[in-house]
Amino acid sequence: MQLYLVETGNFKLDGGAMFGVVPKTIWQRSNPSDAENRIDLAARCLLIEWGNRLLLVDSGLGDKQSEKFFSHYHRWGTHSLEGSLRAHGFSCDDITDVFFTHLHFDHVGGSVRWNDRKDGYQLTFKNARYWSNAAHWHWATHPNAREKASFLSENILPIQESGQLYFTDEHPDLVAEFPFEIVYVDGHTEKQMLPLLNYKGERLAYVADLIATAGHVPVPYVMGYDTRPLLTLTEKASFLDRALAENFLLLFEHDAHNELASLRGTEKGVRIDQTFDFNSFFS
Repeated sequence: MQLYLVETGNFKLDGGAMFGVVPKTIWQRSNPSDAENRIDLAARCLLIEWGNRLLLVDSGLGDKQSEKFFSHYHRWGTHSLEGSLRAHGFSCDDITDVFFTHLHFDHVGGSVRWNDRKDGYQLTFKNARYWSNAAHWHWATHPNAREKASFLSENILPIQESGQLYFTDEHPDLVAEFPFEIVYVDGHTEKQMLPLLNYKGERLAYVADLIATAGHVPVPYVMGYDTRPLLTLTEKASFLDRALAENFLLLFEHDAHNELASLRGTEKGVRIDQTFDFNSFFS
């Protein structure tokens, strides 16, 4: 098995929203903001190659939304989904599976794109199965008012219409072939799925929006976007206890400046021990 990081493009979000009730005087130490209170974020996906399979975990924001839409998120940098795949020697047509941690626009937007005439949508990965789960799909397609702006129909419905949508809970035989364990968490959104892998002698957790950045490791540091923040506290504490006990490395999807981190226990709880560049660590 071989893993690759796929950087699909950086963006910014309000630091206060990203850290909920934690005061700016505290969160800005790890995640400094710009003049408009926005912090740097990544949309870092994970590409897993094993056998003749090529599975992409999440797909970033994409580029089909309007200029007005993207103006709220201040995209920056030179990364792109297709460019990152090409740098690893792959194309979109090579992807056999797309696995969504969840269906918020910054995790699924790259999976659907405009057709050549720009009068309709087509799947970015035409040869892939697209993986979600039944409970989260229902949650996303019948959104609550709090999350409605994050579940965009143009990112979701074309997948269902294509016939290439698969649910993990309806195809356990196929999911059993995946080279990772799935952990389900419900605090951020219903049935978010986190892949846990064994890779080159290490335990690796792709933590998606359970722990958005290295600055979010302390248990009370919960995003204002979470639908059930008190549940996130419980899930996060349990996950970090397991991660520490089993010596997980955390792979961050949204930390623009830290890719990988080890953990240590302290009297204040689990904290970051060291951060690493992914390719250097696994070289």
